[in-house]
Amino acid sequence: MKVAVVGATGLVGRNMLKVLQERKFPVTELIPVASEKSAGLKVEFNGKEYTVCTPEQAIEKSPSIAIFSAGSDASAEWAPKFAECGCYVVDNSAYWRMDPTKKLVIPEINGNVIEKGDYIIANPNCSTIQMLIAIAPLHKAFKIKRVVVSTYQCITGTGKKAVDQMEAERGGKQATVNAYPYQIDLNLLPHIDKFLDNGYTKEEMKMVNETHKIMGDNTIRVSPTTVRVPVLGGHAESINLEFEKPVTLEEVYKALEGAPGVVIQDNIIPENGVQNSCIGDTVNLPYPMPLYTKDKDDVFVGRVRIDPTLESGINLWCVADNLRKGAATNAVQIAELLVEKGLV
Repeated sequence: MKVAVVGATGLVGRNMLKVLQERKFPVTELIPVASEKSAGLKVEFNGKEYTVCTPEQAIEKSPSIAIFSAGSDASAEWAPKFAECGCYVVDNSAYWRMDPTKKLVIPEINGNVIEKGDYIIANPNCSTIQMLIAIAPLHKAFKIKRVVVSTYQCITGTGKKAVDQMEAERGGKQATVNAYPYQIDLNLLPHIDKFLDNGYTKEEMKMVNETHKIMGDNTIRVSPTTVRVPVLGGHAESINLEFEKPVTLEEVYKALEGAPGVVIQDNIIPENGVQNSCIGDTVNLPYPMPLYTKDKDDVFVGRVRIDPTLESGINLWCVADNLRKGAATNAVQIAELLVEKGLV
């Protein structure tokens, strides 16, 4: 099976190569793809070295699957051209997500929607994936009326330019090119993507619109605030949920235990605030933290509490590696579904 990775030299692209290798995806020939200025570079995969090619050259090689992480402009131009040649495209950009003719997929939640002929499949936004993995089991069990979510999103979600900016600032220097309009080191920016006419950012509205599409339920009210934080490895989210009827913590834990992609990490002793153990993971931590989710594919959930201000509400905290489950791993899981369904 020929697999093209478009954007293979970027942060997410390199993670896609890593995940394909780790999950033993049946690649018979890897086709790493990037822009013309990156063509000719070398990448390593499964102990072999491959030369990066342009999209035109990749199409000539007739890949079965192309996983895109090269930005919306590249996806808009090249995804249809790959699809026209019978190649299934899994696209990590925002370009196709809200297209009514395209499926937006988190395999653990709505992988069943993929059908023959879905030649372009959209990978959701990282913050949406993480949130829905954590709350979809609760919606199924108790029906969510309202979500209030605040995100704490690390700088790797912006890319290498953001990492370079923070490292330069941390060293007391000026970055050559800034990814953000203000200093990010020792700072927080409540500003991810462009501001819209309604005062929300595009990132915030992605969480609203993508939730409705993936869950197939436009009645869920979503109120988001997205924040960029000076952290390298993973996104965190504080989530407040209101259900149709009251629930107990025992019922919430029961709904989360065994849910695909969820690890409960919630052991706090009120007397001293921590306990040196956790449920479902080998790291002895009382609650999820970005530093300890790096290179993991699960969404870690903790700090689950009854909301005393609501008749039927809870608070929870979740953390995930945004380059893995928030991007690369979810895309590879979609590719795995294509194989399982016999579409490629």
